[in-house]
Amino acid sequence: MASPSRSGVFDSAADKRVEQFTESVSFDQRLYAHDIQGSIAHANMLADVGVLTGDEAASIEATLLEIKQTIDDGEFATSISLEDIHMHIEQELIDKLGDVGRKLHTGRSRNDQVSTDLRLWLRDALDHIDLALSNLQKSFVGRCDQDADTILPAYTHLQRAQPVLANHYWLAYTEKFQRDRERIADCRKRVNTLSLGAAALAGTSIPIDRENVAKRLGFELVAANSIDISSDRDFVLEAAFVLSVISTHLSTWAEEWILWKTVEFDFIDLPHEFCTGSSIMPQKV
Repeated sequence: MASPSRSGVFDSAADKRVEQFTESVSFDQRLYAHDIQGSIAHANMLADVGVLTGDEAASIEATLLEIKQTIDDGEFATSISLEDIHMHIEQELIDKLGDVGRKLHTGRSRNDQVSTDLRLWLRDALDHIDLALSNLQKSFVGRCDQDADTILPAYTHLQRAQPVLANHYWLAYTEKFQRDRERIADCRKRVNTLSLGAAALAGTSIPIDRENVAKRLGFELVAANSIDISSDRDFVLEAAFVLSVISTHLSTWAEEWILWKTVEFDFIDLPHEFCTGSSIMPQKV
């Protein structure tokens, strides 16, 4: 099956080695729901500006939702000949709707399309992590009522240093997680910028309405410069840094509890359903 990206001047199919080298569907298929979300917004905008009829946009939206359900159900086949999830969904739409399906890509490139997909996916991921951290903060604060009178030894270099209240310990992590959440919120501001409309580099002569799409997708900003937004993925690097800090805080907490669970410390008891053991030493938990 030839990819729609090899239309135009191409007079032969891609070599299999090229397909294997350039494919990304093996990992970018996780963007499918956001790709469809962005495509539905794009189709409805095209109808609003008169590029598509209302019936065409409605047909595209309904068919995209059918495709999403097929992928949700694990019944959607992929092939490296179609390169990425964007081409898979577009080809499936064309197979079902013919020329109407071909109209969906009017005024956009895969460059601004995948950037938009990634921003939608990352925005949802950041919101999910923020909620998880909020719930974790509530759990730590909840321990304060139970441990109000509990005193622990605080350590430096694994040597007992000062006595502290258990609540001092619990609240230390709520502070760390609060800074993590503030970093998420700050990062999210730059993630939440619409790149769709930049096309491959310098926009399109099609009279699209970017504000229309931004409103439909919940983006707070529309990119000010098409060259900038189409050539950079710095928002991904920023999110990776934010996540690395969160991972460090979670790792510190986990390592402390591993130490506290040892016979030597014996500060905490963990439910056995959350513990592992040894294949040769039955006393280990």
